[in-house]
Amino acid sequence: MPITNTDAILHYNVGIFGEAGYAVPNWSNDVGSLNPTIIDWVQLVGRNLFHIMHHEDVDLRIPPSRNTLERIHKLYLRAASILAGRAVPAGERNMEVQHVRPAGDVFRVYPVPYFHVRNPFLKRWCELVLLSLSEAMQHTENRKEMEISTAFAGQVGQYVRRVYSNMAIELFGKTREVALADGFVLTDADFDAYNPGDFFTATEMVDTVPRLDRVLTEDRLELLAEGIAVTGLPADIAPWPVNLTNFYANTREGANNVASGVGADSPAPVIPPAPAP
Repeated sequence: MPITNTDAILHYNVGIFGEAGYAVPNWSNDVGSLNPTIIDWVQLVGRNLFHIMHHEDVDLRIPPSRNTLERIHKLYLRAASILAGRAVPAGERNMEVQHVRPAGDVFRVYPVPYFHVRNPFLKRWCELVLLSLSEAMQHTENRKEMEISTAFAGQVGQYVRRVYSNMAIELFGKTREVALADGFVLTDADFDAYNPGDFFTATEMVDTVPRLDRVLTEDRLELLAEGIAVTGLPADIAPWPVNLTNFYANTREGANNVASGVGADSPAPVIPPAPAP
């Protein structure tokens, strides 16, 4: 069943992956797209996030290693180039088809560790990227057959941009003005000089050994790495750990029952019939 009463990130509650807190973006009831660029975006970003979130840094509370930060840097540059190169401004004509209609494609998702992730940076960044994917999957322009607009690029790209600026400010000591400036990118010199000990407390630089039974082999992750069509995901997939919409509905229903004199363990009041005239 489609998830239409919440846009929360969804819990991939399947076997060991469910126990490990894996997540997928929320496609709502939009299972696919006619737009090849949006399909490409969901594939590219989803696959890269999958590989980033299966690095050892995810299990440690200490600042991420240069390896992970360089992967995020490359993903940002690649994602930005796709959006900048394919987005069409409102004042330009869109390329349109005449005699053909694309068949479209079903979205594929790449479940990633999220809910139990110990690294605060990677968990926050993972959330932002999952939200970007959800925005893309639910966007109106999935009906457009050839083009994406600059509005679409700005909407889905803002999350990846936030990841990059946050990384530059908190891990490389850049000011907000510098990190948010147009055209800003980290340089090789920035990565060579990376030293989180200059910015973090001693407590943040030390951690305990995480659980080692959730370090999954490449063979265990093979099916997930290929991507899973959203139409092939479990029918009972839901947010973690509860759906807030249902929670508030249930609590308010209980409050209404109490207010009307109907308790959870008491029968409904019996209304006597009106006396005969």
